[in-house]
Amino acid sequence: MSGHCPIIFCNLIATCAFYLSSQLGAEWLSDSVPQCIKLGDQMASFTLHGIPVSRGIAIGRAHLLAPAAMDVKHYLIGETEVEAEVQRLQSAVTRVRTELQTIRADLPKESPPELGAFVDVHLLILSDPMLAEMSLDIIRNRQYNAEWALVTQIDELSAQFDEIEDTYLRERKMDVLQVGERLLKVLTGTSTRLPEVDSDGASFANIVVVAYDISPADMLQFRDRAFAGFVTDLGGQNSHTAIVARSLDIPAAVGMNNASRLIKQDDWIIIDGDAGVVIVDPATVILKQYRERQAHLLRSRRKLGKIKKTRAVTLDGTEISLLANIELPSDCAAAMDAGASGVGLFRSEFLFMGRIGPQHELPTEDEQFESYRQAVTAMKGRPVTIRTLDVGADKPINTEEQTALNPALGLRAIRYCLAEPQLFLTQLRAILRASAFGKVKLLIPMLAHAFEIDQTLAMIGQAKQQLRDEGVAFDESIQTGAMIEIPAAALALPMFIKRMDFLSIGTNDLIQYTLAIDRVDHEVAHLYNPLHPAVLFLLSTVIALGRKAGIPVSVCGEMAGDVKFTRLLLGMGLLEFSMHPAQLLAVKQEVLNSDLDELTLQTRKILRNTEPSAIAAAVSQMRMTVA
Repeated sequence: MSGHCPIIFCNLIATCAFYLSSQLGAEWLSDSVPQCIKLGDQMASFTLHGIPVSRGIAIGRAHLLAPAAMDVKHYLIGETEVEAEVQRLQSAVTRVRTELQTIRADLPKESPPELGAFVDVHLLILSDPMLAEMSLDIIRNRQYNAEWALVTQIDELSAQFDEIEDTYLRERKMDVLQVGERLLKVLTGTSTRLPEVDSDGASFANIVVVAYDISPADMLQFRDRAFAGFVTDLGGQNSHTAIVARSLDIPAAVGMNNASRLIKQDDWIIIDGDAGVVIVDPATVILKQYRERQAHLLRSRRKLGKIKKTRAVTLDGTEISLLANIELPSDCAAAMDAGASGVGLFRSEFLFMGRIGPQHELPTEDEQFESYRQAVTAMKGRPVTIRTLDVGADKPINTEEQTALNPALGLRAIRYCLAEPQLFLTQLRAILRASAFGKVKLLIPMLAHAFEIDQTLAMIGQAKQQLRDEGVAFDESIQTGAMIEIPAAALALPMFIKRMDFLSIGTNDLIQYTLAIDRVDHEVAHLYNPLHPAVLFLLSTVIALGRKAGIPVSVCGEMAGDVKFTRLLLGMGLLEFSMHPAQLLAVKQEVLNSDLDELTLQTRKILRNTEPSAIAAAVSQMRMTVA
């Protein structure tokens, strides 16, 4: 977004950035063009390809949820009707607020913490003046009917979100659309419901929801019903709906584009959540194969629960550290439950989001300290790696600053922190104070230059001296590490090894910067390839040089939690993986069935190859030949 970011819109962005998802699933997107599966001369079924966001297989009958939607009546109202129309919209807002509050209150105590957070996000969006108040202004000033006014404002917000460079923030547009859809359903008298299923209809009890889009709140309403999986036209890897699907362990595929138009009510559907593929009206032989796969997956998942307390040791006796990525202190419970050996990435910026604008103050040192302390205490002696603030450019703390033309390459992360030394010093003091309560490690994002490293270490030294002078306890031997997410950093690694205690590879940005593509841009998404020879060269180089120097190296991006790449990374010599807690047991199983000597030999051959198709085939073969 160019020019000055309107303060009210920045507040809405911050509201939508309340929670960040884990990074699960595939790194590519296929066109959603139906493909026929031919059995003999009969066209038995067709497939749709989208984005896999939650693993597993779902088989059931299609239930279509029609959008209220954006195709609503547009008409002008008279001056005498304005207040009545204003009242209609205000009543809709009140009703939706009550619905969301009820959903929030009815969440079981054992629910993952992010589920309630997403409902809270929708409640905050509903209260934001950028949505409801400005829609009311349109009714009063332009004399549009309520539905038209709401759609007009939603379209304006969508256009603004589309100009945001950041992947996560751009996808928050979907949360605004979902709240708008819920309001429109109330205004138009439509509803989002699943059919009742009686006890005699067990064979039809598995329902696959097919929708243009589906909100997390609606998904939570369905949780006690026969809800096997869902397919949506919209959505992405980082959408809140995708995160809820993973949290509830519901197979899903999103970004299907035309699914809600091509699939008919009561069609039999198979969702292959691992591949992001939907098979409509499958032939008997295909249905049988997928039922067998589904049963096998269920047995495998039950077995995974048995290895929670098992040490992650390879067949040749090498211990692997499996760590968790978290956003909030409350996420530590899931990390502990999954058996994580610590936190490899605490994304601290989410303590700051929602604190934007002239009427909002940044979190104080004490507020930050308390959040870090809670996480450290919750991990019960296991290490907690806290990444310093990764905001700036398209995620501004100060709404008066101008947004960069290319935020991904602009004043962000450590560049931003060094430009705002008081803000950085406050965070460093808070993190250091938390280190008195357990093992804490400092992780610095987006370093590329020696002078940046030196300035950062000097700031850490200044924060330490201030605390000493004040008699405040902290860990004098706290370790400081660098994120390797810029190709220049990977290629100039000796200057990092000389100055830092550990390294953490952020594969998401490293791949994006190496290949010069935005992986959520549908025009170039097919170019995002973790197995590109250049990416593998950088990964293997960082891991090898780090091990040679005796400096720990971890991977904390999507590749760490994707079992397709576990053995490849092990073969490169990686000993530390950090991922979403939900991915940890599956990765541990790969570790337990791996022989490092054999994997090392296979990986060396792969790294000598420069043909992408051959590399992909070899990586796939690794999982079949080593066990």
